[in-house]
Amino acid sequence: MQRNLKLLIAYDGTEFHGWQTQPGMRTVQEELTKALERVLRHPVTLAGASRTDAGVHARRQVASLRTEAAIPTNNLQRAVSCRLPPDIALVRVVEAAPQFHATRSARGKRYRYALYNSERRPAEGLAARYAWHFWHPLDFDAMRAAAAPLLGTHDFAGFANQGQPRETTIRTLRSIAIRRHYELVHIEVEGDSFLYNQVRIIVGTLIEIGRGHWPVERTAAILNARDRSLAGPTAPAHGLTLEWVRYDPAELP
Repeated sequence: MQRNLKLLIAYDGTEFHGWQTQPGMRTVQEELTKALERVLRHPVTLAGASRTDAGVHARRQVASLRTEAAIPTNNLQRAVSCRLPPDIALVRVVEAAPQFHATRSARGKRYRYALYNSERRPAEGLAARYAWHFWHPLDFDAMRAAAAPLLGTHDFAGFANQGQPRETTIRTLRSIAIRRHYELVHIEVEGDSFLYNQVRIIVGTLIEIGRGHWPVERTAAILNARDRSLAGPTAPAHGLTLEWVRYDPAELP
């Protein structure tokens, strides 16, 4: 009998060329697929919830696959984990509803961008590896005010990479939170779905406003103009982490 399995995955994206398999490149999907095929002993088609870019990390990436192998989920998780490199963790494997698909069934995602905001360079470790070191002082109240117009459903063409194929640039953002704990700053963005580099462009724009280069009204102007050239730079990939993916409870165990 065919089973539909949901996988929960975490990874350090530093040494990967993103999630999606690419010829001649080291990717998360490729490494995970190879490990699964060694255990299941058949070709695997693996679907991922988010095609994270090169250098982007994930705390709770979700993937799905179909198999007729009878191996229990706990045993599968342990066997595959033994065959994965140290920068990927297969956190959990569970049975999913027959219609569940990691990509198509996703109803929302949350990303977290980490900044190390200090004149001092961060010590080697978590801050250096997973946060963008930005030394200029920032006005966080201005950044929060500038983020407010982005909430809701809008045309985010001004916050998307030009030239990327897409059916529509209309997206819905549910929340944007900016929190600071000493030098470490987290910008958390939750939405139904995202355009390519949308979160990193939003972060780059908020940074320009926070350092006083632009007024808080700039984000609304970018939305209205739908012009990428008016937005800030794309923030570096290594500060971004996929935090979680939301699904309809009816499609989960």
